[in-house]
Amino acid sequence: MKDYRSLSLWLDSCGDDLTPREALPGDVSADVAIVGGGLTGLWAAHYLKSQAPDLRILVLEAEICGFGASGRNGGWCSALFPASLEQLAAMSTSPSVAGKRAAAVAQYRAMIDTVTEVELVVQRLGIDADFARGGTLSLATNPAHIPRLRAEVDNMHAWGFGEEDLQWLEASQVAQRVRVSGVEGAAFTPHCAAVHPAKLVRGLARSIESAGVQVYERSRVRSIKPQSVQTDHGNVSAGVVLQCLEGYTPQMSGQHRKLLPLYSLMIATEPLSEEIWQQIGLTQRETFTDGRHLLIYGQRTADNRFAFGGRGAPYHFGSAVQDRFDHNASVFSSLERVLHELFPLTIGAAVTHRWGGPIAVPRDWTASVQFNPETSIGSAGGYVGDGLSTTNLAGRTLADLVLGVDSELVHLPWVGHDSPRWEPEPFRWMGVNTGRGLAGWADRSERIHGVPARFAQRALGLFTGGH
Repeated sequence: MKDYRSLSLWLDSCGDDLTPREALPGDVSADVAIVGGGLTGLWAAHYLKSQAPDLRILVLEAEICGFGASGRNGGWCSALFPASLEQLAAMSTSPSVAGKRAAAVAQYRAMIDTVTEVELVVQRLGIDADFARGGTLSLATNPAHIPRLRAEVDNMHAWGFGEEDLQWLEASQVAQRVRVSGVEGAAFTPHCAAVHPAKLVRGLARSIESAGVQVYERSRVRSIKPQSVQTDHGNVSAGVVLQCLEGYTPQMSGQHRKLLPLYSLMIATEPLSEEIWQQIGLTQRETFTDGRHLLIYGQRTADNRFAFGGRGAPYHFGSAVQDRFDHNASVFSSLERVLHELFPLTIGAAVTHRWGGPIAVPRDWTASVQFNPETSIGSAGGYVGDGLSTTNLAGRTLADLVLGVDSELVHLPWVGHDSPRWEPEPFRWMGVNTGRGLAGWADRSERIHGVPARFAQRALGLFTGGH
């Protein structure tokens, strides 16, 4: 059996023994078959069972629930959505400009509400996921970051969001929350909680199981067809099939250009002393990032570690996903260096965990929920790393679509959105890794000169759908 604890700090410390549940015993039937035991699939099962208790629902997972990004992410339950308000407005089917704007705002408001929804559900289900709603600080750690971050604040306000949603903090105000070397200011939103993601996903799996959902682990799906799922251990006949595979979607036949698996890596320190934390701050367990192009993200864990991650790992040819890609010594070293630069008091602290895994990136960097009533096949994903909370919104939306509920959720602009396919190889490999290199170059230029690398920003838009 795989050493599942070694996959992340979170799985190592979630309190479960991680012994896989039984595999699919052979050919079975169900009303709903959910492919993927991550948060999307589990939330969908939870809401379907809550609304229609008599439904026969089963979940098929190739490894164990939480094996993928749901058990390895940065632990941000945030209102972040990968598409901009402008993109969402353009996606809306409303015939009027006002209607398009309202649809985009509704999507963002739904994400804000989702943070509260997750908090309420974990409380109701008795899942101790170390939920701490401290908000997010997007730090300006270089003068070049200031115009980008301030523009984000101004743009949100122009769309009708207020200071209570996103505000600019001067350096002295930032210092009241966290002491960061060279900080110039920050954008702050209260709409985020630090979470222990493996406690969440494992607790949710136990909850739906106790409600009567059958969860089969070590049951790899080989193909999906209308009303039929083929696995290594037998076939499932089901009226509805939901595909919730996120970064593992390219492993399905014919889907290698649908979502691109991009690796994100993390490290965690040993627990730091209370004296050190008194000097650093983050007393509300605020999550944090900064304004660089090559994304970083972190949190103070409930047991007083830094859990800190970032992008920078290469994209692998052919949308390959392999266990060995979870580790990259140069990226881990870079993460340690950046953590020490931001928080010099971490120098000398042992790094106890190093891990990574694939996130799913659509060509236009826009997550979506799909359901075809003719085939009764649905899917959700493409969260670009912002999935811990978005999975909940996706699960609620899938449940409404399957059950035919005409809710506000099923009319949000991401429902039914069809992203373009990624380019064929070798153009996909060349383009994505060129974009990764360009982001790193832009950050180095801004660190040296202290002014925005505007040419690089425009060029990066070609690779990131405008992000």
